[in-house]
Amino acid sequence: MKSSFHSPFVLPVNLDINKTSHRSKSQPLKGWTLAVKDLFDIDGIVTTAGNPDWAATHPVPTQTSETVACLLEAGAEFVGKTITDELAYSLNGQNIHYPELVNCLDEERISGGSSSGSVVAVGRNLARIGLGTDTGGSIRVPASYNNLVGFRPTHGVISLKGVVPLAPSFDTAGFITNTIQDALAIAKCLIPDQQENSKSLNTPVVLSELVGLSQQRQEIFNWLESKFNGCWVKDKEISAETVEQASNAFRVLQGREIWQTHGDWIINSRPKFAEDIQQRFEWCETLTKEDELSAIQQQQKLQTDISSLLKQDRYLILPTTPGPAPRLDTSASEIAEYRKKLMQFTCIAGLTGCPQLHMPLFKNDNTAYGLSILGPKNSDLALLSLGQKLMETAE
Repeated sequence: MKSSFHSPFVLPVNLDINKTSHRSKSQPLKGWTLAVKDLFDIDGIVTTAGNPDWAATHPVPTQTSETVACLLEAGAEFVGKTITDELAYSLNGQNIHYPELVNCLDEERISGGSSSGSVVAVGRNLARIGLGTDTGGSIRVPASYNNLVGFRPTHGVISLKGVVPLAPSFDTAGFITNTIQDALAIAKCLIPDQQENSKSLNTPVVLSELVGLSQQRQEIFNWLESKFNGCWVKDKEISAETVEQASNAFRVLQGREIWQTHGDWIINSRPKFAEDIQQRFEWCETLTKEDELSAIQQQQKLQTDISSLLKQDRYLILPTTPGPAPRLDTSASEIAEYRKKLMQFTCIAGLTGCPQLHMPLFKNDNTAYGLSILGPKNSDLALLSLGQKLMETAE
């Protein structure tokens, strides 16, 4: 079968930044290649945010985002901007303005979005570091679909200065790697004030209702049993109904904030979007203050439940996605329904601001999926260290 692989990079690629960027004396990431999602500003390179009309109505950046600059100072070598879904408002990895990105394991399946370009760059060994953003799952989901490590940090702990926003209350800057060791090294550069032992994470809490909704629930429970021998806390607060209500609340709060962030530009510039993304923006415009207040109540309930589960030395275990990546020929209506289900798995970190690490533990032939661990706020390095221990003994 003829390969349908397309480059994940936005062209042309300008590498002059590597000649001019400041380098620190200590370069823990020296020579590590870096692919950057096209939401991050880089001095002298247009930021398209996945949409030509955005690029045409915004000036070329004259400064480099703080997070990109930090990685360059640590020795990373920029290799290109990567394709993103339009304004990062999708989880599919499909953008009508660019050739379609496909899954690294199976070219008949979607790559997942909206950090899909950075994910594909890492999965195809075109970069060692994939820098992305995660608002509703845009790092965790494609990492799961492509058998990679994906990390969404505590909200606000990694700088988003110089990054195109989607919904600032939920936006985070994170990364994708091939190994957990690389992820931990990157986090130490981007979150230098944290210590690996800043939080003690020793007691797993399994979100059994979410595991039950997974297509791979039996395989997951088998892994949990082999790993922990039944010695985990079974959650009582997070029911399937709670998760569904939280997912709906996230969609409303995110949508309301998206329109507050981009509504004026959309009205004034009338950009061309893919049909599904256009429909979501139109839905955002209909959301009211009353919708927002009702959603905040659901968010606060979930925050209370999660805070109770994460007391003392606990961390949560949950599936990252409902299952492997959908096929490219899945109908638009089926993808829309799947997205709603998917948000039940990804909304918890967004609504609570907690860090979440996707671990690529399972792979069957040409499909992949895995589990996530989620810790208290500001337990990022401890969570990654825990992930390293769990993955080192995964076999």
